[in-house]
Amino acid sequence: MNTAQDPRHKRRFSWALAFTLIFLIAVAFVAFLFWRVESWPLRTAQQSSAELERIGKKVRDAFVEIAQLQPRVTINNRVYLEKTTAVAELAILSRKTEVEHEFEHTWAGSTKRVKLHGTFNVKAGFDLRENVSVDVRENEIAVQIPPAKILGIEQESVEVLEYENGYWNKISAEDLQSELATLPKLARDQAEEREFPREAEAALKKQLEERIGPTRPVRLSYGPATNTKP
Repeated sequence: MNTAQDPRHKRRFSWALAFTLIFLIAVAFVAFLFWRVESWPLRTAQQSSAELERIGKKVRDAFVEIAQLQPRVTINNRVYLEKTTAVAELAILSRKTEVEHEFEHTWAGSTKRVKLHGTFNVKAGFDLRENVSVDVRENEIAVQIPPAKILGIEQESVEVLEYENGYWNKISAEDLQSELATLPKLARDQAEEREFPREAEAALKKQLEERIGPTRPVRLSYGPATNTKP
């Protein structure tokens, strides 16, 4: 009796095994796709959270570099970093300002006159003792900071352009002291009128954007920051 296997039986067995393997691979692939689809929201949320934390650190580093300040950073209203600061004020811009002031007084037909010219260095920036906070969101980086203001007026020089005494109406030391005290006030008023603090706000926004990069638009709000509970 011939015990050799029929070649046709061999071929049928091989095709059956191949179809079984293909079926198992297809089932495994479908199961893998199903798992990927089911876990996609969780994986997306984790990736998004990691990206927001990376941006939060970048914002923190930008503030530290510009102002030696770590602001209070929240990510989608969840506290990520608390505020720490090494300085009380941040001067963003400094500008040379020149002013003139003239004083004239007549008494009993006698006139005294003083005219002064002053040069001052005016600094504009932010008071960091007030609340500074950052909220990193999906669509923007919201920065809350006090409005910019004039931080200091430093006198560089004062020149007396005119100094005329009347015959019996003399310039007193009090007159001169009062007129000298008026010069820095004029320098401050001039800086305010020319919106120097608004320039400081624009300069801060530009510096933050340059350091953070185009990851999210930076929106600055000026006013007292509200504490957000985690």
